[in-house]
This record gives sequence, C-alpha cells and structure tokens, in this order.
Amino acid sequence: MKVLVPVKRVVDYNVKVRPKVDGSGPEVNNLKMSINPFCEIAVEEAIRLKEKGLVEEIIAVTIGPQQAQEQLRTALALGVDRAILVLTDILVEPLAVAKCLKELCCRETPDLVILGKQAIDGDNNQTGQMLGALMRYPQGTFASELTIEGNRATVQREVDGGLQTVSLRLPAIVTSDLRLNEPRYASLPNIMKAKRKPLATLTPEELGVDVSLRTQLLNVKLPPERKAGVVVNDVKDLVHKLKNECKVI
Repeated sequence: MKVLVPVKRVVDYNVKVRPKVDGSGPEVNNLKMSINPFCEIAVEEAIRLKEKGLVEEIIAVTIGPQQAQEQLRTALALGVDRAILVLTDILVEPLAVAKCLKELCCRETPDLVILGKQAIDGDNNQTGQMLGALMRYPQGTFASELTIEGNRATVQREVDGGLQTVSLRLPAIVTSDLRLNEPRYASLPNIMKAKRKPLATLTPEELGVDVSLRTQLLNVKLPPERKAGVVVNDVKDLVHKLKNECKVI
C-alpha cells in the first residue's frame, strides 16, 4: 500500500506572530519555521502503519518555496521514503493546494492520503475535503483513530456530539486530529540518512494547475486588548455591575 502525506511549512507554534508595520500581512521573516503540527501527526500515523507492515511506501509532498525543502527533509528523517516539492513563491490557497494534490494523486495513485485537518496559520480546514471532492474519494475527517484492514479503513472521528466511526473503501482520504497520535522526534542518524533520500521538484505549471490568488488580503492587525477585570465584593455587587454597567441582565 502506498500513502501520500501532504505537509505544510508554517511558523513554529511556539512563536508569537505579529502583523507587519504596514498591516499588509503577518511578519514571518527570521522566524522559526516547522511542519504544521497536524501534518506532523499525519506523518507519524503513516509511519506507524508502515511499521505494522501495512504500508510499503510513504511519499511526503509540500507546496511552497525552496525553503520548504527543510520540512520535507524533516519528514524524510522521521521515516518517509521520498518527497516531492511543488515549487512556488505564491501563498497558495486551499483550492489550489487541493488541485495540485489531485494531480499528484493521479500520478502516484496512493491507496491512502493522510493530511492534517487544518494548518495553524490559516485555520481553513478545507484542503482535505476539497481533495476528496475532486478525487471522488471517501473521506474520514478529524480522525482520532485509524485502522486498516484489507481494502477498508475504519476511522473514529471527533464530532460535536462525541465520536463517530466510519468505514471507508480504499483509496480514501483521512485528516488527522490532535488525539490521533503523538509524533516522534527524528534521531541524528536518521537526519543524516534523510539527506540521501530522493526529493523531486515540480512546479504548478508542470502539474497544469493555476495557483493564482482568488482572494485579496486587505489588512492584518492585532485584536484589541481585553480590559482588566475587577473583583466584586459580593453577589449583590456583581448583579449591580451586570445590570447597570454591562447591561446584560
């Protein structure tokens, strides 16, 4: 079985991002970049399936600038077999990402596509669902547990009312939630081995995909600071403030 794992280069989740002075976007220069945490979980799940003998090859793919090779090398060091970089300096929107992944799926014919449910920079939560629609693949989103038996995948997914279990016929698409697993760290020997693993480079034009932006970012600014809270003396004082100052009762 072959697994395709899309990953995204994002600002590390420990770094606080601030807008540029002119408000034209977030300031990301000289910030630490890493694999999107949900994508890390997807990579880990693919590796665990391979360790169980269910997967023969794992392919990581990312769409982004030349620097995104760093994140692909990290995935290779974790246990991915080979990687593909779709090279573009444009900030690609979810639909364009899904179209690029569709073309790669047609070329690679994976039995399973595992990707993060969303990226922590845009929080769109769209790419997996769009890819499923374009490929006409069954999908299990927000997966907290994944089991493969024969040509079927069983996905336990988190929904508002609790947990839901779905059975999917392969090939299928699964998007990972936080509780699916805990990603491992790459060892130094594996980091060195990753430098020798194959990493192919393509462009959106070679895939026949137009990645031109369809939306325009008008302005980015920090949210207003919250006012400091106050300590009330008793319930009577609380009710008075809620009624006369906050006007909520």
